Amino acid sequence: MFDFEELDFQSTPLGDISLRRRAEPRLGGEIVYEVKLGDEFLMSSLFPEAEIQLARLGLEALVESGMDTELDVVVGGLGLGYTAAAVLEVPAVASLTVIDVMAPVIDWHRRGLVPLGATLCDDARCTLLQGDFFALAASDAAGFGAGDAVAPVHAVLLDIDHSPRHWLHPDNRGFYSIGGLQALANKLHAGGVFGLWSNEPPDNDFIALLGEVFVDCRSHVVRFANPYTGGRSSNTVYLAHRA
Repeated sequence: MFDFEELDFQSTPLGDISLRRRAEPRLGGEIVYEVKLGDEFLMSSLFPEAEIQLARLGLEALVESGMDTELDVVVGGLGLGYTAAAVLEVPAVASLTVIDVMAPVIDWHRRGLVPLGATLCDDARCTLLQGDFFALAASDAAGFGAGDAVAPVHAVLLDIDHSPRHWLHPDNRGFYSIGGLQALANKLHAGGVFGLWSNEPPDNDFIALLGEVFVDCRSHVVRFANPYTGGRSSNTVYLAHRA
């Protein structure tokens, strides 16, 4: 049994990114996958609950509004694949486009270096697209992607920045504005859902900002066990509908 292994290390425009696999002694040697960007931890397989709930809550909101067949979904941010895999669990999903700016992250899934790689890559409904989600969201195209993948979608689920106020890159700031959110809303079908993951507690100012563009805007607190603290931690999932 290994204690620690660096599966990949590559330089990207955002900094050096690495994929690590280790045994966690506090959980009886459970295997944990972690991603670091520079010295900062981006994600861990220990804490996937809110990423999964981003998909489940977002698609449940669609079904409740009457959209329950042939759904086209975009996920911004691939990570370890938890949000995308949860989307694919829903039979009503016809297509899923997962957009990530970092080629190494997509490569990890295609090479099977992460546990959910085959789940995503072997599903014909799923496309992994290397690109800048925020640039695509701001474009004049009707949808995301290229070629035929430019039609409006039913849901956009975003998990890239740490929160609406804590961005992975300063250039992302413009998305969290009325103009940025309106450009995204224009790529959704009427009644479509925008969902956003955040590592911070609900932000009433951001909910008010969502309300300038969307309707039925709300936050969901997702709680989960934290083996490091021995207690529980939480993330936030925001949901909003295009009118």
